[in-house]
Formats: sequence, structure tokens, C-alpha cells
Amino acid sequence: MDKPVPYQAVLDEVAPRLRRLRDRRGLTLAALSEVTGISKSTLSRLESGQRRPSLELLLPLAGAYGVPLDELVGAPEVGDPRVRLTPRPMPSGGTFVPLTRSPGPLQAYKMVIADRGCEPDLRTHEGYEWLYVLDGRLRLVLAEHDLVLGPGEAAEFDTRVPHWFSSADGRPVELLSLFGRQGERMHVRAKPHR
Repeated sequence: MDKPVPYQAVLDEVAPRLRRLRDRRGLTLAALSEVTGISKSTLSRLESGQRRPSLELLLPLAGAYGVPLDELVGAPEVGDPRVRLTPRPMPSGGTFVPLTRSPGPLQAYKMVIADRGCEPDLRTHEGYEWLYVLDGRLRLVLAEHDLVLGPGEAAEFDTRVPHWFSSADGRPVELLSLFGRQGERMHVRAKPHR
């Protein structure tokens, strides 16, 4: 049986965790203050450990960082971490399965896209999307670009650019999609071809 973490030790770790989260996101205290409504001096004291964290301060910070409160305070894992997969039909044909349990700025989906025909119906909306093809061939029309992606290939784009995707050869295509609000980008890093 694991020994419980003393209450004070958990609180002591909140300050450095808050500072690391802000640094990773490249935010200033002023920018974070604008988003959360918490004064810069209070934020500074929270990050230095001079102010005791409270629920009324931590909730807006968790929302600003897009992390669960448990992660913000470093609460130990409890319960079953498995995501219960519930396939849902897509209005334009195909199926999607949400892979993330909690609301936040970045959501993951597994999608199976059927053949949606040859004539693209370009759409735009707020957000940013990253697609990774698992199986099959995906036709992605992105503004003036008409691309076909195969297994192992990825694409990322601002969803305000007119776009449409479908199976490229009539057979269903299986892919992973990460979708986020504007500015929440997933960058693909690959070794350069020689």
C-alpha cells in the first residue's frame, strides 16, 4: 500500500508547477492576469510560494492552462485511466471516436472516413487541426492544394482555411485527429530526408 503524500508537501509543489506551466506556454504574468482576472502580484506570490493556493485562484488557472485541477496541484492518479470509446456517426459520413475524456483546448479523435464523393464541399471554422493517417488513403483539399496522404503521413492546418477530406480511393480511411482552438498547434517533427 502506498504511503499517502503529506498535505504540506503537495502544497509546496504547487508554486514551482505553476511557474513551469506559465514558462512552457510563454506567458507573462500580465498576459496570465488578463486571462484569469487574478492580479499580477497575486500570481507572482503564488508562483514563489509566498501565497497559499486556494480553489478560487486555482480554478481560473486550470482553465487558462487547459489542464484538470488535479494536474495543476499534482494530485495522485485515482480511478480507472482508460477512456471509454463510444463511436459516433459523422454527419457527412463515417465515424469518429473521442479519445480525450476532459474538456480542454486540445481534443483527440480517431476517425474512419467514408468516401464522400469526388466534389469537395469546402468548409471553414475556428481552430487548428492535425491529421495522421493510420490506414487507407486520405484526400485532403486545403484551399488550392489537393493532396493524397497514405499511412504514416500527417498534415496540419488552420481550419479557417477552406478544407475538405474524404477517402481517396473509395475505401474507408482511418486516421487520428488532434483538434484545437486557434493557436493550439501540434507540430510534427521529422528527420530531414537525405
